[in-house]
Amino acid sequence: MLRYSGVLLVLALALLNGCASTPVETLQTRPEQAGQAPFAFNGRVATRHDGENSSAGVRWAHHGAEDEILLLAPLGQTVVRIKGDAQGVVLETSGKYYAAKDAETLTEQVLGWHLPMSGLRYWVLALPAVGSEAEIERGAHGQLKVLRQDGWEIRYQRYATEAPDSLPLRLSLQRDGMEIKLFIDEWEAQ
Repeated sequence: MLRYSGVLLVLALALLNGCASTPVETLQTRPEQAGQAPFAFNGRVATRHDGENSSAGVRWAHHGAEDEILLLAPLGQTVVRIKGDAQGVVLETSGKYYAAKDAETLTEQVLGWHLPMSGLRYWVLALPAVGSEAEIERGAHGQLKVLRQDGWEIRYQRYATEAPDSLPLRLSLQRDGMEIKLFIDEWEAQ
């Protein structure tokens, strides 16, 4: 069960609240503010690690320093819930709770390696994370095509529109034999 929970944890932390129903296509903020800019999306996530594949529905809501990620079964039931803020991160699954000071520490404790959650809140917005070097390749419309940062390679495969500041709908993250594919079905205005 811990192995299954570990795969679900990877799914959830690969992604880590109130929403309007209006879809959005662009982020109206400067890159250095994006880590605090509120966003929410619904979609699907698939992972491959150590020969195991897993997938789930996902709902990620981000407000400032607070995140809530829900991993959903095919009929919409919550399988994993992760809540994080400046005080720490708590993961709930099957009535069990795991806690740590941050998502990186939590994945290290449960899985034996860390996932850079602090970078993901930028990467899902098609922006390099603040505070570390990044290698960027842009496509024909000026959109991020490939981002390499902190040992991860993030490939952006589809955007909501062709505008340079459009939000991504399909991206793939890879590092050390780990692959995470994120399919965003709906961005929501915050």
